[in-house]
Amino acid sequence: MNPKRILVVGAGHVGLYAALRLSKKLGPREAEVIVVDPQPHMTYQPFLPEAAAGSISPRHSVVPLRRELRRCTVVVGAVTQIDHATKTALVQPIAGPTREIRYDQVVIAPGSVSRTLPIPGLHECGIGFKTIGEAIYLRNHVLDRLDVAAATLDPALRQRALTFVFVGGGYAGIEALAEMEDMTRSALRYYPELNPDDMRWVLVEATQRVLPEVDPDMGAYTVRQLLRRRMDIRLGTRLESCVDGLVKLSDGDSFPADTIVWTAGVKPSPMLDSTDFPRDERGRVTCQPTLQVVNGDQVVADAWSAGDCAAVPDLTKEPGSYCSPSAQHAVRQANRMADNIVNVIRGREPVPYQHQHAGSVASLGLYKGVAQVYGIKMKGLPAWFMHRTYHMSRIPSLNRKVRVVADWTLAFFLKREAVALGQLHDPREEFVEASQPVSPR
Repeated sequence: MNPKRILVVGAGHVGLYAALRLSKKLGPREAEVIVVDPQPHMTYQPFLPEAAAGSISPRHSVVPLRRELRRCTVVVGAVTQIDHATKTALVQPIAGPTREIRYDQVVIAPGSVSRTLPIPGLHECGIGFKTIGEAIYLRNHVLDRLDVAAATLDPALRQRALTFVFVGGGYAGIEALAEMEDMTRSALRYYPELNPDDMRWVLVEATQRVLPEVDPDMGAYTVRQLLRRRMDIRLGTRLESCVDGLVKLSDGDSFPADTIVWTAGVKPSPMLDSTDFPRDERGRVTCQPTLQVVNGDQVVADAWSAGDCAAVPDLTKEPGSYCSPSAQHAVRQANRMADNIVNVIRGREPVPYQHQHAGSVASLGLYKGVAQVYGIKMKGLPAWFMHRTYHMSRIPSLNRKVRVVADWTLAFFLKREAVALGQLHDPREEFVEASQPVSPR
């Protein structure tokens, strides 16, 4: 019997956990698992705010694929096309010619990308917050703005440098805003030229509430905590333009800012446009509760999907509801999907995915947080402790758990580093300038 070839497209929460479970449950004579992703690591996105704020090392918020998936074949590259009718995928490696990979079962889990709007200036001035590279860039950029403000004698330039705008009041936006403000406030002890009141932190949210995943009273508590830290919270407001850094809001206000962070939602990966899988009006792959891809009422044989890019019915809610695009669902869906693939390969029936959403936790900076878990609401230090405890337990591998706990432990005794390493983003600039050929006189 030839082993089945299982192709896993994407190595985020779904892809990594599914591949890991498949490689443990299926022997080499039963299946070969191939994982394809443009990056050689999985990013644990809930840790991006803490990585940006310097609470943990950026390297400790990612999981190396080759270390974790030792029983799988890892291909670093981008899937450019999938033809499920012939069960073939085209993969563009990071170098060299395109590869064709044939498969017996396929897991579609490319995840999501930032959902942007055609706002003038956003493409040129905006900063995303979905990857570890964006988190590192944001940290260096914010600290660099402190240096600019401390060095200049121009009050207009100083005000522009110290104005930080975050668009989107979901978990990503709130945590990024709160952690970065906490970091810069701590860093100002090294900037005698600057005063905390010189900084302006602005949250722009199109709806009338933040953190829609929790009850309205918890969202209101979060807003009150941010207001106490003298942040500018604009609910029911949209970003209409940011050309050349001039922020214009729908409430008529406008002001210059050097930092505009976009966290206003996600959309399925555009890679799905190059596949023949059925999708819904939001671009998600349509699935059954068993996580099998479905076209209308017809199951698409040997195709599976889950996570941000999939429309998975939520059996714990009323008909027509779908699972939210959260890490909590993604990890559990990945395990259920892997078990179902094993069932199908071994001639058994797949089992529907069903999970009651446990709740949500969010950090609002050091020792500050908000949580709602199984109906229990917590605020402040207990919520912050639960946030850290939960995510430490969720990040894959003992190696990463130990490193993250070590970072947190050291932070109790040592101050966070507050230095910008902006040269990381263009490391050859100085060498290129120094190696310019000298023109003869």
